[in-house]
Amino acid sequence: MIQETYSAAANPEISETSELHVLFAGESQTVNNHRLGPKVYDYYLLHYVEEGQGSFQTEYAQYDLQAGDCFLILPEQLVSYASDPENPWRYRWIAFAGVQANLLIERAGFTPRTAVCSPGTESGIPSLLEQVLQTFRSKKSNSDLASLGCLYLVMAEAEQSLVQAGALPAGESGVQRIVKQMIQYMASQYAHPMSIEQMCSSLGYNRAYLSRIFKKETGFTPVTYLLKLRIDKSRQLLRERPELSIEQISSSVGLADALYFSRQFRRFHGQSPSEYRRDAAHGNR
Repeated sequence: MIQETYSAAANPEISETSELHVLFAGESQTVNNHRLGPKVYDYYLLHYVEEGQGSFQTEYAQYDLQAGDCFLILPEQLVSYASDPENPWRYRWIAFAGVQANLLIERAGFTPRTAVCSPGTESGIPSLLEQVLQTFRSKKSNSDLASLGCLYLVMAEAEQSLVQAGALPAGESGVQRIVKQMIQYMASQYAHPMSIEQMCSSLGYNRAYLSRIFKKETGFTPVTYLLKLRIDKSRQLLRERPELSIEQISSSVGLADALYFSRQFRRFHGQSPSEYRRDAAHGNR
């Protein structure tokens, strides 16, 4: 017979003027059919399921959850959640509030209709929640800052999970932000022999999903956009740096193969790099 355990600690350093603050954190091993709600809360409450199974009911959907899943309760939303009758769950939680809290959960990708993510059993979220709990128990003067740091890391992992699952629908600000990150990454790394696979790995997102949303937002695939960016940069060098050889310019924009660079330049501009440079020197460009 599973014995119920419960432990929680409140933030000893909450500032009433803070725009975002963690209220409390806790952990519990529930018993069979343990149920909370239907009820409403006036703060955000994120749970991570460490073991077992259970269900989560919102005003919009019902979710069957297991180890490695997270569920978020939004303020003023009627919710209920219950542990499995055979395999009751053990979970950790963190509660937070403040005028910036809604922006934080929107950035992560949570909405009233997307209240669950699945970072997996290898996630770092449970250790972060444990850190918050222990920090509050220590009653140190930096508890508020330490808990905020953990909360941001938790939300960063939740965002990654939602993106990889394709849970952020096209057209939302989250998608536009991700595309902007991709563009900024390419703009900063085009001079290096980077690949789209490297970019996806660096940003921590699934390539198929990134390619889909990038094409929808920009009209280009990431591969075409990166190549076009490199060719555009090479045009500037061809005009402004006449002392550089075609090979040096090709290398300077991240294309080690000068023949490939020349073929792609002609593809985009209908002439070779040398012809473009000659016309530019005569004021035809």
